[in-house]
Amino acid sequence: MARRGRVQLRRIEDKASRQVRFSKRRAGLFKKAFELALLCDAEVALLVFSPAGKLYEYSSSSIEGTYDRYQQFAGSRRDLNEGASTNNDENAGIQSRLREITSWSVQNNADESDANQLEKLEKLLTNALRDTKSKKMLAKQNGEGSRSGTNSSGSRGQEEGSA
Repeated sequence: MARRGRVQLRRIEDKASRQVRFSKRRAGLFKKAFELALLCDAEVALLVFSPAGKLYEYSSSSIEGTYDRYQQFAGSRRDLNEGASTNNDENAGIQSRLREITSWSVQNNADESDANQLEKLEKLLTNALRDTKSKKMLAKQNGEGSRSGTNSSGSRGQEEGSA
């Protein structure tokens, strides 16, 4: 029986072959995620977006619950390891989201995009705008709080607790 050769990791140029490979690899990835959750009693959440923008998801429990748990973990870990100011972290988040939007717009020409792709861009922009507005309001509140003698870390703790 012939052995399979090692797969060379580079982009597959043929669109049909690329789609077949994506489907097979995606199925294998989801199978591994299921096995990890079942065998090791791990909480697993997996999101995959196809090249066409279609969402595929797997979660051993609620995907929202797992994401909320991740956010809490990432927030507490950041608090422990935090050396930079909160504003730098918030700016990095905004910059990261802007890079994501820029990347999307470069990859998907808006003139040639279908409704689903444009809806995805709209969601990215809406979320970025909402986050920017909330950070602006928090910055204003923190500025007023520091003038009235209140500690700005108190409002930050409330922000994380309510998120």
